[in-house]
Formats: sequence, C-alpha cells, structure tokens
Amino acid sequence: MPFALASVCSMGDSFSFRQFTVRQDRTAMKVGTDGVLLGAWARGGQRVLDIGCGTGVVALMMAQRFPMAEVTGIDIDRDASEQARQNACESPFAERVKIFNESLQSFGNEYCCKFDSIVCNPPFFVRSLGSPDRQRSLARHDSSLPLSDLFRCAARLLTAEGEMSIVLPFDRLADARAEAVFAGLYEVRLCRVSTVEGKAPKRVLVAFGKAPVESVEQQDVTMMTSERKRSQWLSELTRDFYLDEK
Repeated sequence: MPFALASVCSMGDSFSFRQFTVRQDRTAMKVGTDGVLLGAWARGGQRVLDIGCGTGVVALMMAQRFPMAEVTGIDIDRDASEQARQNACESPFAERVKIFNESLQSFGNEYCCKFDSIVCNPPFFVRSLGSPDRQRSLARHDSSLPLSDLFRCAARLLTAEGEMSIVLPFDRLADARAEAVFAGLYEVRLCRVSTVEGKAPKRVLVAFGKAPVESVEQQDVTMMTSERKRSQWLSELTRDFYLDEK
C-alpha cells in the first residue's frame, strides 16, 4: 500500500516527516505504509519497545507522540540497527530513543524491565521462498521472528496494564489470535484497514493486553476514498507526521 507515502517528502535515500528524517540507504525494508499506520495508531506509555525496528521510523513516531516516553528499539540486522541509531541520534528525541542490535529472543531472555507499550511490524511471509538477499529475507520472512516467539516474549516483557500493538496482513489475523491465546494475551483493540472504499480489508492493526476486556474496540476504516483521495481517517491519523497535512 505505497500511496500514503506520497505525503512524505522523499529525498533520495531518506524520508522527511514533520519533526524528523529517516535515512534508509542501509536497510532492506524501506519506510512503508504499514509502519506509519502502526506508529500513528499504537498506544504508548512511560516505556516503549519497538521490536524489529528497521529504520527506526515507528520508534521515532512513538517518541514524537509520547514526549515523556523512553523508547527502545531492537533489530537482529546490524545495518538496520546502526541506521536506526543514526536516525535516532539525528532526531529531536535522541536522549529518549535507544537502539540495540539484538534478536527479540535474546533480548526477552536477558532484559528484566517491562514495557507499557510494545509495537511490532513483524515479518509476515510464511511457507514461501526466502529472498536471496539475506537482509531482505530477514526483514520479510518470519523464520527469524515467528509469531509464536513474538507473543511469548511480548507477554514476558509487557506490564500488567500495557498493550502490544502489531500490524499484519488481514489473512494472518487468525494466526495472531491463536498465538495470543497460547501466550496468555487478550485482544483489546482491532482496526480493519481497507485500501479503498468497498474493498475487503488488506491490513489489520490489533492490540493485545494481559487482561480480558468486556468488549473489543473494533473499527473498519479505509485509507482512500473512491475518488482516490486520502480518507478522513487517514488524514486525522497522520496529521502530526505528514508534511502536507494541515
């Protein structure tokens, strides 16, 4: 879903948002709509963890939205983590964003503190051939971070009142729900995202917590109108980030 990025200023190997710029010449996966949606939708807290941070765009969006938050980003790919660290250091949030080159599995076993908010735009290709480009394969295929590991580690790292928010292809929602059950997490918010009006959902934003809720907050939205203009929902969601939003 690349159309939303037309509202971000592109300068070669970087993207400029209102308050920060994301360099991406060393990362396999560039700034994309999925990450922007997640960074603008997820709830925050005093401590935020971005799993598989890539360029650091979601971590930086969370730092902008929650001025008191301490944000930690982790990525298994060295080039990605170094680029995210550079982006964080050059941002207005440098003192509050820390990036580590580490897998979630290792981080989850070693880290003793808990987080109020965990965000992740996980790799989602399964049962498919890996890319010959190792960097891109790690970023796109879930062999490095299966949903089972994501939910198990998130349940260990999440505070009692915290939320883990993820973005997925809609056809992987059932898989996420199943892994949440095994990990002892409960669905609390759900946003089904269609590309244009009248089309089936292509993406889903979903949040999980440690306690069940009486009723899951649900929303069905579209990103573009039938006239191919940005929807009111998307405009409101991204107003603080896109340069052309008023």
